[in-house]
Amino acid sequence: MQHLFEFIGNHPILVGAFALLLALFIRNETRRGGQNVSPQQLVNLVNRDGAVVVDVRDPKEFASGHIVSAMNIPQASLAGRLAEIAKFKDKPVAIVCKMGQHSGAAGTLLRKAGFQQVMRLSGGMMEWRNQNLPVVKG
Repeated sequence: MQHLFEFIGNHPILVGAFALLLALFIRNETRRGGQNVSPQQLVNLVNRDGAVVVDVRDPKEFASGHIVSAMNIPQASLAGRLAEIAKFKDKPVAIVCKMGQHSGAAGTLLRKAGFQQVMRLSGGMMEWRNQNLPVVKG
């Protein structure tokens, strides 16, 4: 640990450049897939703005419990099924996955397809269930 602080002290420009690049990389990755929203923010978006929820989990996971009125389009087939949600380009679209890790790639795909208001559920369905919010089975 002492060597780390010595390195930082001896190379402040190098460490500063690394920190800046890391911050820019993280910012870029979070913006590409859309803004993160909490489960409560998602509830508000659906109720106030008529947000569309797209669940990108596989059909088996979707059937075990999903958000009310969510559409199931598995991530593997999302690119081929964009026509199903093309009519919602002007509405907020929230991407939901199991733990919030795979929704970024789906959000990037939707943004490239022309969707303006793409969001990702932070923590995915795990966080939704942890907050005891309602799910529909089947």
